[in-house]
Amino acid sequence: MKVIVVGSSHGGYETVRGILATQPDTEIQWYEQGDFLSFLSCGMQLYLEGTVKDVNQVRYATPEGMTKAGVHVFVKQEISKIDPNNRTVHVINHADGTERDETYDKLVLSVGAVPFELPVPGHELQNIYAMRGRDWAIKLKAKTVDPDINNVVVIGSGYIGIEAAEVFAKAGKHVTVIDLLPRLLSLYLDEEFTSTLTAEMATHHITAAVNQQVQAFNGEAGHVVSVTTDQATYPADLVVSAAGIKANTTMLKGVVDLDDHGLIKINQYLQTSQPDIYAVGDATLVPFAPTGQSARIALATNARRQGRFAAKNLLGIPSPMPAVSGSSALSVFDYHFSSTGVKTGTSKKLGIRSASVLVTDTVRPKFVPNNAGNDKVWFKLTFDPDDGRVLGAQIMSKIDVTANINTISLAIQARLTVADLAYTDFFFQPGFDRPWNIMNVAAQKALATLA
Repeated sequence: MKVIVVGSSHGGYETVRGILATQPDTEIQWYEQGDFLSFLSCGMQLYLEGTVKDVNQVRYATPEGMTKAGVHVFVKQEISKIDPNNRTVHVINHADGTERDETYDKLVLSVGAVPFELPVPGHELQNIYAMRGRDWAIKLKAKTVDPDINNVVVIGSGYIGIEAAEVFAKAGKHVTVIDLLPRLLSLYLDEEFTSTLTAEMATHHITAAVNQQVQAFNGEAGHVVSVTTDQATYPADLVVSAAGIKANTTMLKGVVDLDDHGLIKINQYLQTSQPDIYAVGDATLVPFAPTGQSARIALATNARRQGRFAAKNLLGIPSPMPAVSGSSALSVFDYHFSSTGVKTGTSKKLGIRSASVLVTDTVRPKFVPNNAGNDKVWFKLTFDPDDGRVLGAQIMSKIDVTANINTISLAIQARLTVADLAYTDFFFQPGFDRPWNIMNVAAQKALATLA
């Protein structure tokens, strides 16, 4: 059997890896339109801050390594057309300008998403950058040490935007973060968390310009000099646009069914409207465990999970994609946070009723001093007010306690209730934890509201 995989990021990589693990004699052709295989944009901050020195190390795999594993790797080669009736793809080789057709038995689309370009005047000016992909990483790295860059404006306060803001703040720049939403990071955390993080960012010269809509990029001599919103104008020697992403699916119109956002429609087996064409990654929806509905959750973990299940299904091992909880984590200067599932701030949009309890305490018993690994921790547990089913949680501290959220993710997927979680057996040792883990404490508090 011949399988063609399009795209080399998380979903494409895991599809190839899954096929090799299950049926290594499969003929695999792996295509990357760019000149670099499997760059990981989620590792960009580590490179920009100097934790990772070599940008070429921010990847899953190399062409040489995958070729040794038996994969036919093609970089700088674009799949420009798909003919599902004849099971062929048209390939443009950007290295030498040649074109050809290739046949397939199964085709996997991991086409991903591209940065959303704000449709406002001035978007063509120089020094308006994105934060996605190896080429942008190299350009951004140069700007962190450019003495002519003093004021940086970041558009968007999701993870990518906040990572960009922290990178340039640490580089000694003044940063303004503009967002349409009323709070920074509001899609990931409720106000009890974002108020503390916003104050922390302010101490590092990051200004929050929320509830504001970008109206124009203003320039001089072809370079951006400021950004105008509906409320103010902010000086900008550099703009980092992280205002969201859009599915990279223009080429797929008329080939497979797309929804009104351009996302590829797939079934539980990752099949598109063409049964021999599968799709994974940011251009698709994933099943969301708290609601039982599909949702757009563009995370590497979800793309890799999809890739593994696409591999199973195309090899003839029927395996429905398991539901996910949407778990994620990030650090903002000294704070570490993670969240999963439903938040108070997202419950209404998701169309479900929820209740929440917030617990603030210390990570370890109070007699353990801060310099021995103790500090304040915030934990918010969200649950169904009728039956107590666990729907989500958020946690934050200057101590890294983010892994607790993995337990909540499992609780969501297992449909556990706060009654189950209230007395779950977690270990106790003063150097590590409390007699009652904070998840126990929150669940006990939640259980009391249901009585």
